[in-house]
Amino acid sequence: MAGVTAKENVGLIGIGLVGTALAENLLAAGFRVVGYDILPGKREHLEELGGRAADGPADVARQCRRILLSLMTTEIVREVVEGPGGLLDADPPPTHIIDTTTGDPNQTAALAARLAERGVAYLDATLSGSSQQIRERRGVLMVGGERAAFEACRDLFGAVTDKAFYLGPPGSGAKAKLASNLILGLNRAALAEGLVFAETLGLELAPFLELLKQTPAYSVMMDAKGDKMLTGDFTPQSRVAQHHKDVSIILNYAAKHGQELPLSQAHLDILAAAIAAGDADLDTSAVIREIRRRGGRE
Repeated sequence: MAGVTAKENVGLIGIGLVGTALAENLLAAGFRVVGYDILPGKREHLEELGGRAADGPADVARQCRRILLSLMTTEIVREVVEGPGGLLDADPPPTHIIDTTTGDPNQTAALAARLAERGVAYLDATLSGSSQQIRERRGVLMVGGERAAFEACRDLFGAVTDKAFYLGPPGSGAKAKLASNLILGLNRAALAEGLVFAETLGLELAPFLELLKQTPAYSVMMDAKGDKMLTGDFTPQSRVAQHHKDVSIILNYAAKHGQELPLSQAHLDILAAAIAAGDADLDTSAVIREIRRRGGRE
């Protein structure tokens, strides 16, 4: 890549929406990205971007000392790390695993402890922001793990964003992401509901949205998802099904601590209905479709 000095190999497991954005940022920063995804088309796309596709997680680990994960669930992370052909099958294993997956905090902390016994540093480095925001280096990293491991990976974090926050021991990043996603998701649902209500009242939505951005009701969600809601462009930057998974984890943890989350419960019901209606793989802004359906407007 012209003008950029080639750096070390960096591994990447999971080349979906977020994984692709991470790969683009790492390549732009001069890292050589060696990646794997279960879907052949995703591996081919990585090579089109300038990366190199591997044959599996263990193959990535044989070529890279530091590896990023961008996966759907903690269960998949465990399989990729500890399962047959996983990262730990490489000899020696990687030195650092940086997991951007939004997963289960307790299971994340337990995995970190098991990896520490093998001499592998594990960071739960969750990302706040859509894939487009991450691509534009506007995401926010929330990192849990050993402080020394965090410092050792600052160059990778810097390739992804200028906003990387160390939050404490393993599991802290996952906890912060869940709490952050609770607020983010409700902001998005509130925007959708407000727009549908304005529409019901007969207001033109485009000027109303611009008005909202100048009022105390403003949130970044209006910039990120407002136009998508208005135009009906639900090309995914983050998917309805993925956020349903996140809210399910949030409610599970709240129940464990005896905490009621009535707004999040209502939000989960809306997301579940959207999935049942066929919107699972649409962008999360498609929540407006379910709000409209409930008023007979979709």
